Parts: sequence; structure tokens; C-alpha cells
Amino acid sequence: MTSSSLAFQPSEAVQRVERTSLRTAQPQSRGGLISLAMGEPDFATPPRIRMAAAQALEDGHTHYTDPQGDPELRAALAERVGGLKGSAVTPGQILVTHGGSAALAAAILAVVNPGDRVVFPDPTYSLYADLVNLAGGICVPVPLRPDLHWDLEALAEALHGAALFVFCNPSNPTGAVHTAEELAALADFTADSGTLVLADEAYSELVHTDAPFVSALQVPGLAERTLYCQTFSKSYAMTGWRLGYLAGPQEVIAAAARVHVTINGSANSAVQRAALTALNTADADISRMRQAYGARRTLMLDELSRVKGVHTRTPQGAFYAFPSYDASIRSADLVRHLREHGVAVRPGSEFGAAGEGHLRLSYAAAPKDIVEGVRRLGRGLAALT
Repeated sequence: MTSSSLAFQPSEAVQRVERTSLRTAQPQSRGGLISLAMGEPDFATPPRIRMAAAQALEDGHTHYTDPQGDPELRAALAERVGGLKGSAVTPGQILVTHGGSAALAAAILAVVNPGDRVVFPDPTYSLYADLVNLAGGICVPVPLRPDLHWDLEALAEALHGAALFVFCNPSNPTGAVHTAEELAALADFTADSGTLVLADEAYSELVHTDAPFVSALQVPGLAERTLYCQTFSKSYAMTGWRLGYLAGPQEVIAAAARVHVTINGSANSAVQRAALTALNTADADISRMRQAYGARRTLMLDELSRVKGVHTRTPQGAFYAFPSYDASIRSADLVRHLREHGVAVRPGSEFGAAGEGHLRLSYAAAPKDIVEGVRRLGRGLAALT
């Protein structure tokens, strides 16, 4: 049988995602193109972590591990998560996953039934909606306020009867850090309800505010209904290692583990051993990278301030700026136009309807690329007029 005679249609789940997905592929820097589009540190993984992986291979960590994760790693993660909560967490409440993306997928597919309402801010990371659509749920985006924080009145109304609320803090794409007051309000809105909360805190170590970051796990009334998603990708510059984890109520983690094991199987054995080294030894590396991101943030904001028709709020965390622009052009079309001027960025519309009129720029790039990339952006915008 030839492929042309195969009467194939993707499953309805795949078609739902294809119909609704806002995600777009953007290139890395190459040739004459500077990319400020990538959500990836440009730092190499710290040497001691790389050495730990090599040693793990030499020590024979080349076989399947426990489907829920390396026992020693889960114990260390349980201790860390318990420290955030201020109460004991068992290794049975931890699922080690193939990156943070697999943790999000396992959580959403374990929780959401067809027809369930899932609420999230708009704009936000576009993978959430894709996963909800894959599960057959109903996406309920709630537009942010002009200052890129939650509209609490609209959020309270949307959460009535919701199965799940999903958010990232610090936010991708806005760089906003949601406050203890916002999280306390979320706890009030979900009290006495069956609504679960999925808190994606991938950028929690990359905060540039004077006030300490507040995790959803630290908020009374929220911690016990929260699924906590974390990754080694951002803080430790381990994107290509594909390791993350999920923590939460044991019965929910068991369901998420069933999804993860069915689709993915256990995570890489040697990488999990390297992750132990990251947890135990890399705090100074995180601090060094955070300081560098802070300097790059200042550099990007300075450059953006020179671009006519662009307006930028100071990002408080992660490594993204989310400027709005005055030009009368859709953000997806503007991104295509800017590519012709040698710079790649992401359209605000990729992150939801409320992101239209914005661009997402990453300052996890080399300083010289930030300077030249923003200047090319300025020249591209000027060419429109």
C-alpha cells in the first residue's frame, strides 16, 4: 500500500490542537539573523553538573529507573518542596518527568475531563491551552489588567465551577511576578471548591525584585490544592537535558504518574543523578546567572527606551520583556516583517488574544545580540512608516 492510498485523518484530539494552537516555531540565531525569540538560557550547563552526568554513566546508571523517578532524587525534591510548604512532603508526592512540559501534560491530562472548564490568564504560556484542548477541556482565558497582573474580579467570576486554574509565576511572556496578595485572593476564590491549581514556577529562581518570591506552596489555603510544576531547564541552564518534576496531593500525583508512564516511561537515569548534583551544589551558579540576566534586562530596557512607538513595563522575573507597540499591524505580521530586518521575536498573539499588540523578547541572549537585535527591531518598525 502506498501512502497516497492511505485514507488517514488524525484523531479528533490532534485536530482540536491543530485548529486552536497559537504556538509558533522561531529560529535560533544563525547567519545574519539574531534571535531574541528563544526561551532558553545561552549559558552552558555548569561544569559540575555535566561531570556528574558523565560519572553517573561510568557508574552504570544506564538502565531504567523507578517509573516515578530516582528514589534519591525524589527524596531530595520532597525535602525541597516540603521546605516551601512548611510541612512534610513524601517522595510519593513527587513525579520526575521528561522536562517541565511533560509535567504540565501529565497534570492536565490526569485532571481534565472532556467539557471541564480550565481557567488561565491571558496572555500566558501557550502550551497550557494546547494541553487542555488535547484533553477535550474548555479553555477560559481571563485577560490581564493593563499592568499585566490578574484582574481579580474577572478571575473570581471565571473560577466558578472550574476544574483547574493554570498559571506561571514569574510569567512567561510578561515577566510579571504575581504577589502574595494575588495568590491569597486566588486561595479565597477557590476555597470550598473542587478547583485544583497548577502552578508553573519554572522561573522562580530568576526574580529581579527586592521582595522575595512567594510560591503558591507558601500560601495558606492554596498549598493543599496546588500541583507544583518545576523544571531544571531555566535555573540550571539544562534545557537539553529534559528533566522536570511535579509535586502535589498524592492521589493526583499517582494519576499524573499513570499518564507520564504510559506516554513517556521513566526519565533518563544518568540525568537524574546529575540533577541531584544540581540541587546540592549549584546555588552559586544560579546566583551568577541571575545577576547576568539582571544586567541584560537593564541593557534591553535601555535599548527599547530608544525605539519610537514601543512601550515596555519593567519585567520583574523570568528573562522576557513584553513591550507593546503603536504600529497598526498584527503582531504575527510584524514578526514576519522584523525577520526581514534580521531579528526574530515572538508575537504577543501567540500567548493569547489579549497579547495582541505586543512582542515577546528574550534577554537570555548575549549582550551584543540584545543591543543589535533591539536596534534591528527599531529599524524594522521605522521602515513601516
